[in-house]
Amino acid sequence: MEIKKYFLRFFISIWFTLLFAFLGFSQKFETRSILVKKINGKVKLDGILDEDFWINANAADDFWQYFPTDSIKSFNKTEVKILYNDTHLFIGGTAYSNNPDFVVNSLKRDYSSRNNDNISLIFETFNDGQNGFLFGVNAYGVQREALVTDRGTGPGGFNLNWDTKWQAKHKRYDDRYVIEMAIPFSSLKYPEGSKKWGFQSYRYDLQSNENSAWNRLLQRQYPINIGYYGEIIFEEPLKKGKNPIYVIPYLNFLNAKGFKPLTKSNDFIVGTDMKLPIGTGLNLDITINPDFSNIEVDDLITNLTRFEISLPEKRQFFIDNGDLFQSFGNTRNAIPFFSRRIGIAKDSEGNTIQNNIIGGVRLSGKLDENWRIGFLNIQNSEDIPNQISSNNNSMLAIQRKVFGQSRLGAFLINKESIKEYEFLQLEDRYNRVIGADYNLSSLNNKWRGRAYLHKSFQPDDSKGNFSTHTFMSYNTRNWKLLTFFTYIDEDFRSELGFVPRTGVIRNGYNAERNFYPKTGFINSHTIGLFNSYSFQQNLDFKKTDESFRINYYLSLKNQSRIEMEYSRRFVFLSSSFDPIRFENSIALPEQTGYEFGSWNLSYLSNYGKKFNFNSEISYGNFFNGLKFSVRGRLNYRIQPITNLTLQFDYNRINLPYPYTTANLFLVRPKLDLTLSKKLFWATLIQYSNQLDSFGINSRIQWRFAPLSDLYLVYNDNYMTQDFGPVFRSINLKLTYWLSL
Repeated sequence: MEIKKYFLRFFISIWFTLLFAFLGFSQKFETRSILVKKINGKVKLDGILDEDFWINANAADDFWQYFPTDSIKSFNKTEVKILYNDTHLFIGGTAYSNNPDFVVNSLKRDYSSRNNDNISLIFETFNDGQNGFLFGVNAYGVQREALVTDRGTGPGGFNLNWDTKWQAKHKRYDDRYVIEMAIPFSSLKYPEGSKKWGFQSYRYDLQSNENSAWNRLLQRQYPINIGYYGEIIFEEPLKKGKNPIYVIPYLNFLNAKGFKPLTKSNDFIVGTDMKLPIGTGLNLDITINPDFSNIEVDDLITNLTRFEISLPEKRQFFIDNGDLFQSFGNTRNAIPFFSRRIGIAKDSEGNTIQNNIIGGVRLSGKLDENWRIGFLNIQNSEDIPNQISSNNNSMLAIQRKVFGQSRLGAFLINKESIKEYEFLQLEDRYNRVIGADYNLSSLNNKWRGRAYLHKSFQPDDSKGNFSTHTFMSYNTRNWKLLTFFTYIDEDFRSELGFVPRTGVIRNGYNAERNFYPKTGFINSHTIGLFNSYSFQQNLDFKKTDESFRINYYLSLKNQSRIEMEYSRRFVFLSSSFDPIRFENSIALPEQTGYEFGSWNLSYLSNYGKKFNFNSEISYGNFFNGLKFSVRGRLNYRIQPITNLTLQFDYNRINLPYPYTTANLFLVRPKLDLTLSKKLFWATLIQYSNQLDSFGINSRIQWRFAPLSDLYLVYNDNYMTQDFGPVFRSINLKLTYWLSL
């Protein structure tokens, strides 16, 4: 094989990425605008918009459908009015409907928009086409807020784990529901003297299976996509807001017992977070002795691949402006900084355990319209019995907006032991990574691209160690095309990153064509083709993976979806591999190639129904055997208090003798009780025989004040094979937000 041709593809892709960066495109749709009037008095927050200033306020109305079509105005009227004074932004929204049976999944904050009748608003406060703040209220007055990052161009550009202080009230009628919101300017970041913000509002109307937005967008685009925003123009420039200092102390009473080995602890833990504003665009966050025992447990996953699987970050300290640190690299192959690496470590036997964080600081935000900066420094504690060193973990990141809506970024990451440990190998004393990323976003939202070059350093190892990638996609109403190339040197290391595989070259492409019938129950149907290759560096760039996939999608007007897929794979095992991972299972041998194919059929029902579900069935070859899989989710709600969900994943793997044949089960029932907008009780049970784990997590949360909570959390974990206890804990945690 001539490896040169793959490097040639890489450089050609880079030059195309850079070329398109300089091309100018105009928006496909008109950019709408609305004048926001200033008021001198206060707004009585009651969900009734009968005051004179509401009656006289300008309205963002005449919403456009983006589902089931994007060519007509919405059937049910939506009206959003915005006012402001020196301290607050006020929103009054009215959503009309012919059916009073509004759908609400639960009363818990941070609901999913797709299974709730709701109105969402997004403010792009720096007017730079990069990031925004989202606020939403459903038909029962439940609130949600989120950060929109990376221009809102993908699922990773939306983070509901972000929290801030604001208020909302609502009223329901037979033909409409009304929301009224008050958002303090202190809860937002914006330049002093702002005259104009980017703005979008969208609505999920589950009565008519209609999704609509104020500023028109294509139906295959996300409504959070900043490229489709309109704008709000303030009657007077905004004054510098008073940004309070937030102090968030916590108290945690923890009782824990381990069974293998036998350990007991009764701990009283104290710590705090602080948020200090610097100017109008920067935040300084400080954490001292953080504790994350109240965080929801991670979902168990059946892993049939050779590689590690990443899990989402849920800890609040790492979320605000988290995209500044975690948007480098690419999520599939190489993320140089992955915050979940901090606070988690491997013990001497290779088991994943919690590693306490002593404290940390983070400075992040906007310097001006074009520049963003982020600095993070966290110190974890040493754990000598488990051979875990105390490390300083830091990252410096900068971003610069270029060529309209594209951006250029650079970073430096350092993980370094604070002293020499006898158990620490020389190559593990420090790890440093530097890099530069270029992200392309065209003004018409059709072209997206990425190109980066990263390099790692560790003791006695500074040559080579590169990670590089280029990506280009073209996305319109009818077509989606993409191509990519990745090279990760076998000596590249990012100890604070997520790099499941090194010493590999990957390239591939994807093509999708969409069709839109004019009549009938089908909204759209799509045929797609995907093909990728991987080559292993330590095998003289021998092909080790090839994936070919052809898909056919049906999107129905009732918001359900059907997908059919045929895939074919080639895998060369450079080392032995056990997909089952039982204690006594026999691994497939190394230096062996396998070619196998499978069929897949899936169905996703309408999330707005009281009973909704998705299911997936696949059957075909698997390495040198057969695999049959059934997975899915069942959900039933008793509106708005109870939500019962059952997720399951079953795999029947038949491998020829002497290799293992097994039935792999993963069952995850969850009961959510939202007794009020302030009191929630969630119980999650997880069973996986692959992971030899049976766990119970039950969490009661009382939000007694804005962003202030009392948690009671019970955890119980067992082994499944012998059904013996492993770990048990109960903790009572109090957090309180103080504004200074």
